[in-house]
Amino acid sequence: MPPWQHSKKDDKAAMTFNHRPGRLQKAPEFFLTREAMTLSRDDRRSFLRKAFLAAGGAAGTLALSKGAVAADGDPAILNLPAHTKGLGQPVAARPYGLPSKHEENLQRRESPGLTRVGAASVSFAPLQGFFGIITPSGLHFERHHQGWWDIDPAQHRFMINGLVKNPKVYTMDDLMRMPSISRMHFIECGANTGMEWGNVAVPTVQYTHGMLSCCEFTGVPLKWLLDDCGADFKKGKFVLAEGADGSSMTRTINMANVLDDVMVAYAMNGEMLRPENGYPLRLVVPGVQGVSWVKYLRRIEVGDMPYAAKDETIHYVDLMPDGQHRQYTSIQEVKSVITSPSGGQVLIDKGFFNITGIAWSGRGKIQKVDVSVDGGKNWKSARLETPILDKCLTRFNIDWTWNGGDAILMSRATDSTGHVQPTMTALRKVRGTKSIYHNNSIQSWLVSANGEVSNVQIG
Repeated sequence: MPPWQHSKKDDKAAMTFNHRPGRLQKAPEFFLTREAMTLSRDDRRSFLRKAFLAAGGAAGTLALSKGAVAADGDPAILNLPAHTKGLGQPVAARPYGLPSKHEENLQRRESPGLTRVGAASVSFAPLQGFFGIITPSGLHFERHHQGWWDIDPAQHRFMINGLVKNPKVYTMDDLMRMPSISRMHFIECGANTGMEWGNVAVPTVQYTHGMLSCCEFTGVPLKWLLDDCGADFKKGKFVLAEGADGSSMTRTINMANVLDDVMVAYAMNGEMLRPENGYPLRLVVPGVQGVSWVKYLRRIEVGDMPYAAKDETIHYVDLMPDGQHRQYTSIQEVKSVITSPSGGQVLIDKGFFNITGIAWSGRGKIQKVDVSVDGGKNWKSARLETPILDKCLTRFNIDWTWNGGDAILMSRATDSTGHVQPTMTALRKVRGTKSIYHNNSIQSWLVSANGEVSNVQIG
């Protein structure tokens, strides 16, 4: 029986009898063009209203959603459409498949004014439109320091040197002929949610949490390659990873991570890496901030101390309340976010809604996710959907009936090591408000009585 048609006597938060599913207007990024996104707030409201009515959100549909039946029936079901009476497109009409034209506005987007130069900027993944835990390759978030390149794999070389007996240079063919592994992991930029440290800054989940993706990666464990080169694991406590783009991104990786699960990857989601994601070779460092997942990987050097590269001494450091900078804080702590209902969306009518979101931790698996609809006064455990994997996104769902009043939706994740996602207030007591990186605080969405969902912070 569907959840909106029954209730549990021992659960006051469960749905009551005959509550039908409520309807949700998607966030603007889901269907508006870039031009429409630049309209003023009032003009955008008018545009949204017209767009929704044109899409079938008129009063007639509202009546049907409450159980009424139109006198003459629904033309969309009574009359056969053209696609039922005609011949469709042939096979391989598009040799590389594309999304439906009706979904083409679900895309990664750059936040206007975030950076001066597009080659050193970010595009955010549209989390509000995702299902499950895997990010489509074409919607994986981007972070570039000197722009992206489409490198000829036949000319690309990967070198290992430093504290090794036999320094080696590998071609892509060398690497792809080796035994491989495939693993699913999330990757999150250390600055994800960074704009929210001081106060509410952006309206939707795409911009608050969209520097996050989760994919299946295929490649060779770095430990195997270090073994092949005769690495000195007694003296070698760290490795330096270096990229081949114009920024020559270099990052120190702890040898403990290398011996655990670090991978030299050439494939993502069953195909070769996309150029925006490091083609033809990148480092995968599960649980660690994305800047350490060096793209266009060209070199690994084994050393006996951290390398103090520029992007780990003056960049990607945490400004603490006493003015000191905290360095080498790479682990992405336990975190979660509700993706629907979320900022920019509108609840059209009262009734049953499925609250859904994602949770993740750089320390292990997600153990549980609690959800509150009253700003943290009461919490209820959500359902964790399988698979639940190490250092990977986990999808959660929970039933909710909206009665038309104000509500504040929040999620709080706990990982397998016992770490619990903190409130914004608790995190600020330790970290202050002037940081950029590693904001894993609880996200709050206000559902107003008119159905509009907005980003808020709870004091």
